[in-house]
Amino acid sequence: MATIHRDGNLELLDGTVAVVGFGSQGHAHALNLHDSGVDVVVGLRDGSGSRAAAEEAGLTVAPIADAVGNAQVVSLLVPDHVQKGVWDSDVAPNLAAGAAILFAHGLNVHFGRIVPPEEHDVIMVAPKAPGHRVRELYVSGAGTPGLVAVHRDASGRALDLALAYGAGIGCARVGLLETTFAEEAESDLFGE
Repeated sequence: MATIHRDGNLELLDGTVAVVGFGSQGHAHALNLHDSGVDVVVGLRDGSGSRAAAEEAGLTVAPIADAVGNAQVVSLLVPDHVQKGVWDSDVAPNLAAGAAILFAHGLNVHFGRIVPPEEHDVIMVAPKAPGHRVRELYVSGAGTPGLVAVHRDASGRALDLALAYGAGIGCARVGLLETTFAEEAESDLFGE
């Protein structure tokens, strides 16, 4: 039987969380984490059309490489088809020692397109709703159920870190169902 978690210790997010991307999921994660008291920086490519919206929302914005370089958690929330390029050019070369890498979909890790270095936690928190709904429910005091998974536990506390992140975006209010990157990626593809 799968484990459902309904809590997470936000104190574990005591460093900066870099949210790379400010699209459907990125904006919801960044704003919800910020409203939960987490130090957030949004990493965007030069010339991003999302820059003004992120700044108007009161978030700190930086080039992706700079955002990643100082982050405790790097949340890679750009679309799947561009993730590998962003990973190769801006994320992988700039990861801080011991930074956790978080995904909201397991596709690129499960199929080996992105292979994070061994010394980094690799985790997933996948809300089961579009970003606008994740944000709307968070603001209303409710939350969106989500999936949580650990691909690699380099620190010995990867699951706890993922649960803290899930609490920060509001998913723990309803429940985080423990799964794997493979199960999430394959079931999502089958559903599409």
